[in-house]
Amino acid sequence: MHLLVFDSGIGGLGVVREIRRLQPRARISYLADNGFFPYGEKPDAALLAHIVGLIGRAIEFLKPDAVVVACNTASTIALGALRAAYALPFIGCVPPIKPAAAASKTRVIGVLATAATVRRAYLRELIETFAPDCEIHSLGAPTLAALAERKFRGQAVDVASAVAPLFSQPGAGRMDAVALGCTHYTFLHPEFEALYPGVTWFDPALPVARRTLAVTGGISTPAAARAGAAWFTAPLADMDVMQPRLAEFGFYEICQGAL
Repeated sequence: MHLLVFDSGIGGLGVVREIRRLQPRARISYLADNGFFPYGEKPDAALLAHIVGLIGRAIEFLKPDAVVVACNTASTIALGALRAAYALPFIGCVPPIKPAAAASKTRVIGVLATAATVRRAYLRELIETFAPDCEIHSLGAPTLAALAERKFRGQAVDVASAVAPLFSQPGAGRMDAVALGCTHYTFLHPEFEALYPGVTWFDPALPVARRTLAVTGGISTPAAARAGAAWFTAPLADMDVMQPRLAEFGFYEICQGAL
């Protein structure tokens, strides 16, 4: 099985970690669109054309068996177009509304995501399907993905001011579960738990990994060129920091620049 895991930055590495834990023999290439990061505040039309073009070039060059779009914003905007354009399986990423709603005792839950994810109709459909009896509080946080990038690189971060508006909404004091609607937030999970220890935070990484293996379990693995490399669409200014961090996720070859 050769998987291409895609994200706007380091967020999808949380999904990679879970896939490798569940299936250590999986062959994974990683594509981080750091040259166009962040996605959350960009117009949908620009993102759609950009994402479809970039992933299309990656498919042509890397020849994966399946693509994991490990980015909530990209999934909500581009999954339909990608599936229409290419025959191989695509696994998307959605905010974990279902498990958050199932776990909530107060029936008051939160959604912490990018602005692009919060405004999408797909999120409303998830809420109507899986949390129709819940009071929902949502926040499109413009800075958290960048803070996750900084933390990944070993820098100190403070997420309190970015998360506080979610809990300051009227009625949000009863919130006992929050769905994380951005894979970058995986790397801020400890900070969230420290700030709000009475809240259960639901991370999408493990559900996406499980879904990936369920969808691709029968795919044979050809000899894939460059399987195992991490690709970045723009040069990394901090290669000395990123190289050992990426090695922790099984990526020892780092490629920079356009595919």
